[in-house]
Amino acid sequence: MNPGTRASSDARADAGSRRTWRRAIVKVGTNLLTGGSDSLDDRVLADLARQIAVLKGRKVEVLLVTSGAVAAGRDTLGARGIRPEKRGVAYRQVLAAVGQSRLMGAYERHFDAHGIAVAQALLSRNDLESRLGYLNIRNTLERLLALGVVPIVNENDVVAVEELENEVFGDNDRLSAMVANAIDADVLVLLGEVEGLFSGDPNLDPGASLIPEVEKIDGGIERIAGPAVGGRSRGGMASKVEAARIACAFGATVIIASGRAPDVLLRLNDSERIGTRFSPAATPRESRKRWILTGVSSSRGGVVIDAGAVRALTQNGHSLLPAGIVGVQGAFQRGDIISIRATDESVLAWGITNYSSTDAQLLKGHRSEDRMAIVASDYGPEVVHRNNMALA
Repeated sequence: MNPGTRASSDARADAGSRRTWRRAIVKVGTNLLTGGSDSLDDRVLADLARQIAVLKGRKVEVLLVTSGAVAAGRDTLGARGIRPEKRGVAYRQVLAAVGQSRLMGAYERHFDAHGIAVAQALLSRNDLESRLGYLNIRNTLERLLALGVVPIVNENDVVAVEELENEVFGDNDRLSAMVANAIDADVLVLLGEVEGLFSGDPNLDPGASLIPEVEKIDGGIERIAGPAVGGRSRGGMASKVEAARIACAFGATVIIASGRAPDVLLRLNDSERIGTRFSPAATPRESRKRWILTGVSSSRGGVVIDAGAVRALTQNGHSLLPAGIVGVQGAFQRGDIISIRATDESVLAWGITNYSSTDAQLLKGHRSEDRMAIVASDYGPEVVHRNNMALA
């Protein structure tokens, strides 16, 4: 057995094995959604919606990352006798543009059968690597989840293609890992047609066995995963393992499993060992703090808070509200990292601000409910949300 793995008999409880998922991301691949054909498999989408509805009934917040827009576009155009030239960037863009609405329409129909609203979010790498873009995406997804809506996320293939190398994720596996960080998901489930990570290629090696658990992604695990594969899906086991590396570093448990397994999501949530489980490298709070502190060197200012706000932040774990601010220092924009100081100038915390220094100056000392009469744009009641704050 590889030193980075362990047997499934180990019953250590973690976020991926307890029936206490708080917030889960489910990523589904193209091959699962189409069964390898040129069209969406309606039965797969219906069953996926049913399982997510049950999870929501268990008080689990679920965000869905989906592939399938290109396949849906290929099917739609083919049914109308339209055959775009199969080469160049424009081919994939055309299929994605045509298929995205059909894919969302199918999801909307199936989730509507369970009384669940869905929302579409098309993202590119640049959206999440920009702190302002990250903040906007995080706040939007957080609010959708709070409303009971299921956000459905896909890479923006219409603009994020191979030529835009600095902005493309390359596949939705990596996208799902980045989103897991943005919303502090405790588990990321990567569903495809493979049962998990095997010790070798099961198609070539009849002795290959499923690796039930990976504690650390090392060179041996990377070699087992092999290179990414092409075909209808841009992902492969290599991209799934890379996604696991990213998400585990941010504190999430990652599970690679077959979406063909009956009730796979419900069984995983019931602690059943299915597929391959990757252990988190840190708690979400620890990884969040590290991520925020990477921007401290570029901080352009901060706020000074009163004694009541100091207690709220340091003792009660609350967010920073405008009422507790007594001073604003420097010039900063929404999405910047700012310092939060006591009146003696000691730094209490660093955080991502929802408001610019100009707006913070207007809001300081006021109640949150009065903000819409004070500033032009409302970005929520908190100047710095607790989830976007790292105590010094």
